[in-house]
Amino acid sequence: MQPFTFNTTKSLVFRPGATADLAAELGGLVGDRVLFVTDPGLTQLGLYDAALASLRGAGVAVTVFDRVEADPSRATLEAAVEAGRAAEVTGVIGFGGGSSLDVAKLAALLLGSGEDLDAAWGVGMARGPRLPLVLVPTTAGTGSEVTPVSIITVGEEEKRGVSSPVILPDVAVLDADLTLGLPAAITAATGVDAMVHAIEAYASANANNNPLSRMLAREALRLLGANIRQVVAEPGDVAARGAMLLGSMLAGQAFANSPVAAVHALAYPIGGTFHVPHGLSNALVLPHVLRFNAPEAYALYAEIAPEAFPQLAEVDGDQARCAAFIEALADLSRDLGMPTRLRDVDIPESALSKMASDAMLQTRLLVNNPRPVSEQDALSIYRAAW
Repeated sequence: MQPFTFNTTKSLVFRPGATADLAAELGGLVGDRVLFVTDPGLTQLGLYDAALASLRGAGVAVTVFDRVEADPSRATLEAAVEAGRAAEVTGVIGFGGGSSLDVAKLAALLLGSGEDLDAAWGVGMARGPRLPLVLVPTTAGTGSEVTPVSIITVGEEEKRGVSSPVILPDVAVLDADLTLGLPAAITAATGVDAMVHAIEAYASANANNNPLSRMLAREALRLLGANIRQVVAEPGDVAARGAMLLGSMLAGQAFANSPVAAVHALAYPIGGTFHVPHGLSNALVLPHVLRFNAPEAYALYAEIAPEAFPQLAEVDGDQARCAAFIEALADLSRDLGMPTRLRDVDIPESALSKMASDAMLQTRLLVNNPRPVSEQDALSIYRAAW
């Protein structure tokens, strides 16, 4: 068996309502002065009020930084670090979607180590140590609570990543109650995002693709495929919400160790340039990238197809099952009411060439793709998606 390394979050709490008892769940891990990283939308909703009450009731002084935007900028990260430094915090809690969790990871790193962010970009460059870190996702999509990756927007459009086990949190708290108020569009997009994580992890060409990641990817697809339509149709179904949150986490564990590939690489220019949410960006190119990959990866896609769509077990032949799987994913986006073409999110055809060029910058992702992707290939995929 090929050698591999598997890293993940050391402790997981999965319980509806867990954040109302957050201080008890953490048991003093974060100390008595905490930087609480979140976004303004959650402040308006009051979604973390119970968590703050729990922390403050236990004598923890909380500095709330709620300025995280979608595709968070370096300036936002630096402002969070400055807020934490001014309060002399002893720990960091990230509460929200992937953007808030990504900022919290790097805030904990920079506050704990004082290292230069520019020296930390890339794979395995962050050295640490970091402050104690807890992540609480409020969407079932990114899996960021169990991934050693943080993505930050640098300048106008460029996205850079830090990938290091150092930024894995000490605890991830999965509270399905936090996802009950998510609008249907966000529920759908984040759910498909999680499915993309599982699919790309399973078929990743990375040398660290391993049996644990493949097992987790399959279970993630089973949970996500069985529940994604239900949570969009019945948003108050706590059991289905919990299944999605667990599926997202398992997909996160999978791709944290068997990294994602061209779907994400081609999604980044869509989000970075046109500010399309990350999950939707992935969904827009997903079927087109899989069709491109199919000559090399059809057997792998055929293996996982019945996990997401059990009826596909009846399709004979790997190539036929792969094709049915890709069509089922395209149909899923349509059934969930998501935009399915680049033009539907106001991306002009004239932008496709630059997007293809920008996608080529994502070398850390493209090297994991089952089939090599040239700039002309990327342009053809974008044209098919347009």
